[in-house]
Amino acid sequence: MTGPIETRVQTRGDLAWSIAMGGIGIVTFAVFVLFAWYYAATLFLVFAGVLLGVALTAMTHLLQKVMGGPHALRLALVCVVLAGLLSGVVFLGGATIARQAAVLSNTLKSQLVTVKTFLEQHGVDTSYLELGSLTATPTATSETPATNTPAPPAGLPKNLPSAGALASGGGAIVTQTLKLVLGTVSAVGNFFIVLFLGLSFAAQPGVYRKGLLALAPKKHRTSVTAVVDRISDTLERWLIAQMITMAAVFLVTWIGLTIIGIDSAFILGIQAGLLAFIPTVGALIGGLIIVLASLASGWVAAASAFVLFLGVHALESYILTPIIQRQALDIPPATLFAFQILLGVVFGLWGLALALPLMAIVKVIITYVREDDEEREPEFKMA
Repeated sequence: MTGPIETRVQTRGDLAWSIAMGGIGIVTFAVFVLFAWYYAATLFLVFAGVLLGVALTAMTHLLQKVMGGPHALRLALVCVVLAGLLSGVVFLGGATIARQAAVLSNTLKSQLVTVKTFLEQHGVDTSYLELGSLTATPTATSETPATNTPAPPAGLPKNLPSAGALASGGGAIVTQTLKLVLGTVSAVGNFFIVLFLGLSFAAQPGVYRKGLLALAPKKHRTSVTAVVDRISDTLERWLIAQMITMAAVFLVTWIGLTIIGIDSAFILGIQAGLLAFIPTVGALIGGLIIVLASLASGWVAAASAFVLFLGVHALESYILTPIIQRQALDIPPATLFAFQILLGVVFGLWGLALALPLMAIVKVIITYVREDDEEREPEFKMA
């Protein structure tokens, strides 16, 4: 009689343990999701720093094939070259970039007002576009008479604003200035955070790899090591290919717009190259900006710029991506676009910009889990 009773007690104990562990797992997952939701911006910032570290490490590995030497020396050389290129662009083209950026901003605003007016004249409601703030404020010129406001008689003091008006105006100025300062400090701070994290990861990649693997349970450490190494290899090859693609898009766009005669060709080439980091969506945004900026030079220039955009998009999609990135990533365009839209809606610009590397990580993990042991490459089985 004691045997069946002990068996039932053991079964109940195992069931209770399973339920308890399942509940703990569900609660832990819910806490993780809430943490990721509330601190998504910080997590994306850290992930951007990791990507910068992977990119620097990838360039350091490429340099090893050329000159060899210790890792620290090669990393220092890569950082010096990149800093020199950035300083050269800022020193030689800083004034040009600032001037063209101001011209581009004014051109885009005026073209958006023109498009808004055109749509309203043809019966299209544009109130949902929130373009009302872009309407130019008319100024009094010699051709346009100013509003007839009676001038105060001679000898009488002009109307001065009250103390309350001065206080409210001063408060508004202080508020706007504070917002501008805080926004600038936040942007600069984020830049240096990403830069510091990237340099730290690239300086000692082995230390962080060992620390990450130490978190895995011992019985799963071999599989985790294989997945981590495969993710690192995939991101390195993709980042190198992406940097080559961005440089090519920048050069072709800059040269093409200069030949067409579009103002702000240099800054438009820079934004096209930077937006090439975001597949599909970045190209569409860059093309829209180029076409809007080209409308100020006439319909012929706008049509030429649109043809140039189609050519650059074809170069990126059908030549550079298949040739350079065929060994890096193989994700269907529709799947990638849907994932980008999802992360962009949920997490904003960070999710849109980092959707592809995140999806690459997920794909590597799923591929490894679905593979049989015989299908795995020898270097990953021995990792």
